[in-house]
Amino acid sequence: MKAQGRYIIVYLLLSLTALFIYTHETVAVPVNRPLTEIPISFDEWTMVGQSRFSQDVLEQLKPTDYLYRVYKDAQGNRVTLYLGYHAGGPDSGPIHSPKNCLPGSGWFELSEMKRKVQVAGKDLSVVQAVYQNDDQKEMFLYFFQVKGQVLTDEYSLKLSEIINSILYNRRDAAFIRISVPFYDDQAAAVTTGENFLIKVYPHIVSVLPL
Repeated sequence: MKAQGRYIIVYLLLSLTALFIYTHETVAVPVNRPLTEIPISFDEWTMVGQSRFSQDVLEQLKPTDYLYRVYKDAQGNRVTLYLGYHAGGPDSGPIHSPKNCLPGSGWFELSEMKRKVQVAGKDLSVVQAVYQNDDQKEMFLYFFQVKGQVLTDEYSLKLSEIINSILYNRRDAAFIRISVPFYDDQAAAVTTGENFLIKVYPHIVSVLPL
């Protein structure tokens, strides 16, 4: 009974905190620079495609700004970059977890792990996941970024949202996802994704607010 009572107290505190967050006005924080200023060509990578979402998709995701591009290197390796920025104002929706979005569009998870990638001499925490849809497989590297802090799970994202809303009156966050299609060689897909992340991450950091 004591344990149950503690759970009830925690639930009530979280409910009251959530009520506070969603009933008080928060500031929409702009990006440092437009996301489109991420270069279309850097190092060995060159953009070969760019898409805009339909209105139905945008109404579901509700990003303040986003970027959806396909890049290719000199060896023919292709990666897709999605960067969704949510400014935290009244017109900005919450970040949707890929754990919900991907299965909802026909993909099922084969594996998932949290790991670190060395970027500019520092460890960058990412989620590495593999999904399949019919005979298609894709390797994903993704993470969330809030006020310069990298997060790899939805619980930490929500907690950060609560803290930043209370202390700084802001709920802005970004979702970064890199995907690499493959058939049999998953290790090669991971290497390709890592190489792209190492090169593109400094450009991502330069457009996001701290």
